[in-house]
Amino acid sequence: MFIYKDKKIIKKLALKQRYCYCLTKFSSGKRVRKFPRERGERMAGEEIEREKKSAASARTHTRNNTQQSSSSGYLKTLLLVTFVGVLAWVYQTIQPPPAKIVGSPGGPTVTSPRIKLRDGRHLAYTEFGIPRDEAKFKIINIHGFDSCMRDSHFANFLSPALVEELRIYIVSFDRPGYGESDPNLNGSPRSIALDIEELADGLGLGPQFYLFGYSMGGEITWACLNYIPHRLAGAALVAPAINYWWRNLPGDLTREAFSLMHPADQWSLRVAHYAPWLTYWWNTQKWFPISNVIAGNPIIFSRQDMEILSKLGFVNPNRAYIRQQGEYVSLHRDLNVAFSSWEFDPLDLQDPFPNNNGSVHVWNGDEDKFVPVKLQRYVASKLPWIRYHEISGSGHFVPFVEGMTDKIIKSLLVGEEDVSESREASV
Repeated sequence: MFIYKDKKIIKKLALKQRYCYCLTKFSSGKRVRKFPRERGERMAGEEIEREKKSAASARTHTRNNTQQSSSSGYLKTLLLVTFVGVLAWVYQTIQPPPAKIVGSPGGPTVTSPRIKLRDGRHLAYTEFGIPRDEAKFKIINIHGFDSCMRDSHFANFLSPALVEELRIYIVSFDRPGYGESDPNLNGSPRSIALDIEELADGLGLGPQFYLFGYSMGGEITWACLNYIPHRLAGAALVAPAINYWWRNLPGDLTREAFSLMHPADQWSLRVAHYAPWLTYWWNTQKWFPISNVIAGNPIIFSRQDMEILSKLGFVNPNRAYIRQQGEYVSLHRDLNVAFSSWEFDPLDLQDPFPNNNGSVHVWNGDEDKFVPVKLQRYVASKLPWIRYHEISGSGHFVPFVEGMTDKIIKSLLVGEEDVSESREASV
């Protein structure tokens, strides 16, 4: 009988056959002693039990890893869905509603005469004074922020006697997005200057005309002086808004002037300049104070402004008309254009009337809380061809001061001005 001497092999065989042998060397002719069958089976059973436990433990570990992996994947999916949902909500929140175009289905009704521009948009306008075919002087009035052609101070503050004496014709128009003029979502300082030129041509005002720009309309007048100077016979900029980001304005002066504004107005201008796509959301949200100008907060008015408002009424009767196509295409787009990065800087402009065949005037109150007088003085000091008039004690509502509209128009058209109300530009 052959005896295996390798104990490892013997052990494996014993486990496989479910009993165990204990081997000793076959010496002196003695047989191998056989252990009881029960003991071998018990040892094999213990080994099998250990293997079962090991397998069960491995399965449990695998299951735990799978569950952890599944939980981690579910959490990632949940976070991704939440992130996408928040992005969608934010996108919808900052998107302005579509404009209610005048004359379109569901939009406001056309009630005023309008001209059609080359790109298909329309400009609404209204006329004052002498019929245009009989007039000697023809003026285009450019209204300010949150205003319209119906707010023209010429209708109520320019004396009829002066109109007759000088044979003055005035046309006031709704700027794009205001009143009954179609919005221009691609508007810029250049586009509004070209709109004004088309308006003049559409009405047959001749090769040259005068401009009267008030507040934000005064800022637009700078664009006309840059893009269509050959069409101008003269210009009056009354309390013209200033873009704090014109590149030639000194940083220390703009920072000082900017700091004088209320924080809510500072943030409104920052948003319009740095994040114009947020302008609608910023001025309609309820978490932070919005522009005081849009909100109509009286803290932005000077003492004289408040006195004027008390006479005229604090609520503009044309407010609904002004914003009827939507606040975004009127107010918010206006802010974005006015305080964007302009293609030119007014401080680089050359005299449009080197032969003294016209003049450019800037009028500003020294207590204007909308337009810091220091900035206005600086601009005028850098443009020696500007005729600068600073009105002592006046705020932003210069044209509404009794007699001032007549003085401004006389100064523009025939060169008459009260020296006591003018001063040299200084910083």
